[in-house]
Amino acid sequence: MRRREFITLLGGAAAWPGVSRAQQSGKVWRIGFLSGTSRSTVSGLYDAFVQGMREHGYVEGKDYIIEWRSAEENYARIPEIAAEFVRLKVDVVVTALGAALPALKGTISTIPIVMAFSTDPVGNGLAASLAQPGHNMTGLAGSSDDSLPKQLELLATIVPNISRIGLLGNPNNSNYFPLLKRAQDAARKAGVSLIPTNARDREEIERAFAQFARDGAPAAIVAGDAVFFAQRQRIAELAVVHRLATMCPQREYVVAGGLMSYGENLADFFRRSASYVDKIFKGANAGDLPIEQPTKFNLVINRKTADALGVTIPAQLYIFADEVIE
Repeated sequence: MRRREFITLLGGAAAWPGVSRAQQSGKVWRIGFLSGTSRSTVSGLYDAFVQGMREHGYVEGKDYIIEWRSAEENYARIPEIAAEFVRLKVDVVVTALGAALPALKGTISTIPIVMAFSTDPVGNGLAASLAQPGHNMTGLAGSSDDSLPKQLELLATIVPNISRIGLLGNPNNSNYFPLLKRAQDAARKAGVSLIPTNARDREEIERAFAQFARDGAPAAIVAGDAVFFAQRQRIAELAVVHRLATMCPQREYVVAGGLMSYGENLADFFRRSASYVDKIFKGANAGDLPIEQPTKFNLVINRKTADALGVTIPAQLYIFADEVIE
């Protein structure tokens, strides 16, 4: 190879796909990763984020390290963890913990924050707009307000003449109250009575399901929450014990034994959040990056749980389901 050709080839190396900025500069980035529960409980979501980083050319342990912190289902620990991220001088914070976002915004003013998942960030005062969030926060937002009417419709399809539906929510999660209002509006339009019941931990979840049964609700919707995500297997067990058809926000609940889920793919959100981290590492300001709001909802059904509950799932639902757990 002639010298000129070699120099030309070498000069084009910066454009090679999969070569990260970190690899070019030698910098090892530090990512603060905040979870609401243990690492083992959300291992699939963590792996999805690492996969997304790999797709952008970053190798964990070589180009970046992750400072993993968990609230361990105790939201009172969030301000302490936020302050720790500031002391550690992380380059970016990544989280899908909705209950943490207001505290992070109030504590962290200069470090970019990427929301791997959020609920109504504009309505909750986290962003000025989806197109121009401002400040130091950006990421992805779910569309639970669009999914709630369909969740009610699906429950009505498998529970004939349903008149009462329970709603399990965590009052310590600021996302719950706007969701509660939307659920009440959707239930009113569907002509169904909604029975909201609060739960902050495992014991209160158990009491909530017993209350649903006493109130004569044959079905319940589980609101998105880190505590519930961590307790998803127990929620599935309680639903069978009390003969309740459950509608959950993500497929992981159904894999754990829940009856159905209709919502976004949370692992995909984590994978996609890596693109924001990549842009920030390359010099973008978080507040200038538009918040992405995917609108694909997945229907997942657990056939074994349906049989255990004695619920008949119409054949058409199985056909249209994105996934059926046998």
